[in-house]
Amino acid sequence: MFGFRDIEVIRAIVRQGGFRAASDALGIAQSAISRRVRHLEDRMGVAIFERDGRGVRLTAIGRRLLEEAEVLVAQRDRILGELTQNVVAGVVRLGVAETITHTLLPPMLTDLRALHPRLRFEISVDTSDQLARMLCNDELDVAILMRDQVPRGVDFTPLPSVGLGWYVAPAHFTLPRPARLDDLAALPIISFPKNTLPHRRVLDLLSPGRRQAVAIHGSASLATMLHLVGQGFGIGTIPHDIVSAWPDTGLRQIEVHREARLQDLDFAICYMPERNEEIGREVAAAAVRASRD
Repeated sequence: MFGFRDIEVIRAIVRQGGFRAASDALGIAQSAISRRVRHLEDRMGVAIFERDGRGVRLTAIGRRLLEEAEVLVAQRDRILGELTQNVVAGVVRLGVAETITHTLLPPMLTDLRALHPRLRFEISVDTSDQLARMLCNDELDVAILMRDQVPRGVDFTPLPSVGLGWYVAPAHFTLPRPARLDDLAALPIISFPKNTLPHRRVLDLLSPGRRQAVAIHGSASLATMLHLVGQGFGIGTIPHDIVSAWPDTGLRQIEVHREARLQDLDFAICYMPERNEEIGREVAAAAVRASRD
């Protein structure tokens, strides 16, 4: 019967005080406005405007039409606003290495929730090699993993490095200050899982030239690592931020000689551009913001 453009024309005529002024405001020829009003009146079979020498004004039916139409316009604007204000919505399948769950993940998700309240997250925690596999198999939309495990063909954003150190429960082991490689290699060591880059680095650091194999125990759970080190099972290679987040463990960083220092952990946030570019960029931006706070 009538469309939103008809309503806009009627509203402009009323607000501007006439057809000519409405023509100027809308950038439409006056003849086109007159023709649209006439066709609308013909379709409805009623007069919308009264015309006299002093101008035009709405009839009683015209006033009722405009009042009801304004409600429709408001509903249209509300619907369009809801659909366009938060274009990032739905469920995001997010995979993270466990180090990230205790450091970057909470502020990153808080940031995303504030910007995009319609987002929902399904979070998987796993080793970086498994996260890379899941991302390639379309089991994840976004993954935060060790940079050496970033698959080919993905878009990725490097994140600030995570510092890694040697830690001990002082009640169980006493080491010289600074401790050397021989001092560390003589004790049981709890590190990241076998075949991960941090584990290989520790093995490469301690193994060369030693007659006896170094006892390195791998764990995919940082909570388990903290507990084992705290209970005196061995010393551990643990991210500094993790120990800071769990102060009740009572662990102390081991002061080591330069040769025994551990390399930082380098992470990246990854997504497949052909599948998840929009959400990937949003999550990556939030991760970078969270890492700077």
